[in-house]
Amino acid sequence: MKTKFAFVFVVLAMVLAACGAQATPAPEPTAMPEPTAVPTQEPEMPKTIVDIAVEDGRFTTLVAAVQTAGLVDTLSSEGPFTVFAPTDDAFAALPAGTVEALLADVPALTDILLYHVVAGNVMAADVVSMDGQSVETALAGKIIDIKVEGDKVILNDNVNVIITDIEASNGTIHVIDAVLLPPADEAMMEKMDIVDTAVADGRFTTLVAAVQAADLVDTLKSEGPFTVFAPTDDAFDALPDGTVEGLLNDIPVLTDILLYHVVPGKVMAADVVGLDGQSAGTALEGQSISIKIDGDKVILNDSVNVIITDIETSNGVIHVIDAVLLPPQ
Repeated sequence: MKTKFAFVFVVLAMVLAACGAQATPAPEPTAMPEPTAVPTQEPEMPKTIVDIAVEDGRFTTLVAAVQTAGLVDTLSSEGPFTVFAPTDDAFAALPAGTVEALLADVPALTDILLYHVVAGNVMAADVVSMDGQSVETALAGKIIDIKVEGDKVILNDNVNVIITDIEASNGTIHVIDAVLLPPADEAMMEKMDIVDTAVADGRFTTLVAAVQAADLVDTLKSEGPFTVFAPTDDAFDALPDGTVEGLLNDIPVLTDILLYHVVPGKVMAADVVGLDGQSAGTALEGQSISIKIDGDKVILNDSVNVIITDIETSNGVIHVIDAVLLPPQ
């Protein structure tokens, strides 16, 4: 009996063990999620001189001029080039009508633009090391004079470099505060005499009408040179009511007043300053204009202020004044 019970117990234990082994099924494998693809950024293309000028926002007039002159492809090419880039404010400081006249005269516009371009990559450190020297521009045979005063770089004696070393893929941009003009025998300057300059400016419509009425156009378009102290329209408007109309009806008096604003020769602002306390003889024979310097002001005949100086023309220079000069009685 004991043997039978032992045998049954062993068999039962083996059955239970077999059932227990099958009770927990093996887990099914879990599928792993596909990795999310990370988008790759395209490398930014290097920007050309033209690209930078367009994106900057301070050179809209320069960009329009480059497009009009058909120089976009040139200044987008391999180069390298160094561009002295005038801001919109620099173009706005030109006499009224000048930009419009240039945009309508593509050869003259092209010459002026190329006068701002130097072949090669000339960085600020290179420019500074050229103090007292000149650099040749892309306008064949023309040069820009360079002067260094302290931390300032000055081109052609009156144009300041205000921002340097804007690097492009095909060269460098230096920002300047005025438009560089080729020497006076080139481009627009050879076409813009005193009369043409006054007409294009837009602030001298009364003066131009008076010059025409007095038949002085040919005189002021001749070789000269002349220095003209030019009253603005506001200066004529400040005269007593009816004065301008009266003068236009009295040509001899009108002629005398106009000639009293003209000095023979080309007298630049620096020369005028050197005349403090002296007088300058006018084209009206026997009459002169007294000159007084008060700080940075130039005052004529004790009451007339010179407000803009050194507008150079092909046959002289214009200084703008805020009142009409009247000859002594």
